[in-house]
Amino acid sequence: MGTTVFERRPAPASVVRHSLSATRQSVFWLDGLARPDHPTLAGEISADLVIVGGGYTGLWTALRAKERDPDRRVVVLEARTIGWAASGRNGGFCEASLTHGEENGANRWPEELDQLEQLGLENLDGIQRTVERYGMDAEFERTGQLAVAVEPYQLDWLATQEDALDADATRALVNSPTYLGGLWEKDDCALVHPAKLAVELARAAADLGVEFYEHSLVRAIEEGPVVRTAKGSVRARQVALATNVFPSLLRRNRLMTVPVYDYVLMTEPLTAEQWDDVGWTERQGVADMANQFHYYRRTADGRILFGGYDAVYHYGGRIRAAYENRPESFRRLASHFFTTFPQLEGTQFTHRWAGAIDTCSRFCAFYGTARKGSIAYALGFTGLGVGASRFAADVMLDLLAGDPTERTELQMVRERPIPFPPEPAASAGVLATRWAMDRADHDRGRRNLLLKALDAVGMGFDS
Repeated sequence: MGTTVFERRPAPASVVRHSLSATRQSVFWLDGLARPDHPTLAGEISADLVIVGGGYTGLWTALRAKERDPDRRVVVLEARTIGWAASGRNGGFCEASLTHGEENGANRWPEELDQLEQLGLENLDGIQRTVERYGMDAEFERTGQLAVAVEPYQLDWLATQEDALDADATRALVNSPTYLGGLWEKDDCALVHPAKLAVELARAAADLGVEFYEHSLVRAIEEGPVVRTAKGSVRARQVALATNVFPSLLRRNRLMTVPVYDYVLMTEPLTAEQWDDVGWTERQGVADMANQFHYYRRTADGRILFGGYDAVYHYGGRIRAAYENRPESFRRLASHFFTTFPQLEGTQFTHRWAGAIDTCSRFCAFYGTARKGSIAYALGFTGLGVGASRFAADVMLDLLAGDPTERTELQMVRERPIPFPPEPAASAGVLATRWAMDRADHDRGRRNLLLKALDAVGMGFDS
């Protein structure tokens, strides 16, 4: 087996130790973020629409519901605080893709691919218009994304792209000795401050009359439907479930996703001289092209966020705060950072954190209804929910309305993914797949029999 550039050119151990010596376990985006307090649900109330979950999917559903019908009474129930989970701790890449990339979409829904890509671009445009309409302070930048080849075999894919860049042109955009080529897709991605986007979506929705209740964990959905918490309940005509990675309130969806932990580092602000060494004046997001890929971006205050690579599943699909502190993942990320930017040796990381991603077997969101159409759900975004959550909100509202639309007629919307097996098979399968993807990254991208078998049954993925 071969080696990757990160193994051929590892950062010195002393550089890694120094970079992490002052790092604290804390989500950079949530530090010091001003946010309003919302009450806890107590007693019995009624609503036209109750939304379970105060992340992006729930927030977009609330906002879009009030935009469609200002007189509709909309209630959002959040177990903790608005945007505290994936919506407040992701990398802030707001992508147009609804299918987790062109290749994943082409393999699964080739007849719909052009339509899906157009709907994705319209969705991203809609996000931008919403940010502008409501004056959202979300640090929204339509920068695009630079995909970079860091191994020779990755140039084969770039060779099929009309606007591919060679090594010199790619390094002129962002100066890394690991880059062998790249592709800057300028219209397909924006960057945001993820936690600010969540807070601002909640503000805009509240201004339209949406009622928010925090620290109101939903225990069950009873006939009616009645959505019940520890201290109260909401009798509603309709329910939208936006629970992301957390256990589904519907039995049919309990094996449809697994939580996979993703890890992130944030540097201290770079000096002007350091930025001169790195370049990156266009501020686009960057991701490399391996199966186990890194993603990174500039922040408004001159830092670099660097995350990805490790994707860790824990037996039983448990979600625990203790899983967020994984020293070996942070050391690996730090080493890979300095392989990417050796000119930044001596830089320290101020924050380290992690979060659980709701991964489904088709690697993009799926949708459906329950209880005779009174409940709609969307989940399984697999790390691409910043942009796709708005589309999901519209799908759920369409499904609840009961009238066919272009969105609800999509095969991608009508199909459900293959569920994961129960334990212990789930853990064994996830670990074997991760091993196979790592092996492919070390073998010129060649997919072994396991990955080919997963491709054949609709559970394969090539990032």
